[in-house]
Amino acid sequence: MPPLTDTLSTPDHATRKMRGTARRLRGWAVASAAACVALALSGCAQVDTTSPSTARAEAAHGAPARFGTVDCRQAKCIALTFDAGPSENSARLLDILKEKKVPATFFLLGKGHIEKYPELVRRMAAEGHEVASHTWDHKILTRIPDAQIREELTRPNDAIKRLTGRTPTLMRPPQGRTDSDVHAISKELGMAEVLWSVTAKDYTTEDSALITKRVLDQASRDGIILLHDIYAGTVPAVPGIIDALKARGYVFVTVPQLLAPGKAEPGKVYRP
Repeated sequence: MPPLTDTLSTPDHATRKMRGTARRLRGWAVASAAACVALALSGCAQVDTTSPSTARAEAAHGAPARFGTVDCRQAKCIALTFDAGPSENSARLLDILKEKKVPATFFLLGKGHIEKYPELVRRMAAEGHEVASHTWDHKILTRIPDAQIREELTRPNDAIKRLTGRTPTLMRPPQGRTDSDVHAISKELGMAEVLWSVTAKDYTTEDSALITKRVLDQASRDGIILLHDIYAGTVPAVPGIIDALKARGYVFVTVPQLLAPGKAEPGKVYRP
């Protein structure tokens, strides 16, 4: 894959198309920012949510003490999540995560992403990351009819299952916007919703140092970090974010690991 700087300085057709997608998503995010200021760190949804610590505490008695190699009841856990990929930057991101031995949760878009980079979806799953849904076309779910909500959720699920052999059980609603209809349809489809507690607002800047600072300023135990690998400044910020948080004693986990020994329940919304 060409270096990111080369790709940006001499864009081909595919790169221009990806930039267009990034600009479109940035436009959606900026347009909603004013309405979400008070809830910017945790998503725009004003809904009942379940924290990771509550999910762990509510786990059935006798549940295994560990999930994989991490017990977040004891360890200082934090989850790194990426929305709106895969993209031309995802291969480099996966290289970084592999080198740093860090698992992540990827909330993937269907149109122009899963369908364009199927090999990266397979790689995410093969390398131990959690592959989840960010809808098919980033429609705001609270603004569309139930039939469209179902389509926005089932299409990426079907595509991911074809590529990985596993149907996603987690989804992140675009802009964090959700309501009772979204909860009901998510439950029907066997999916839980995941919001966030840390956002770098990387759709507003390509300054990797600023992205890093914003994440580190907000990080806390059981945090869920929201980033987007479609933006030029994000992936270069990831090594510094990982190193700094490891130095603070954090252990990186996927969202399911963060909830374990509890499990994400379909129809519920999870947020620190």
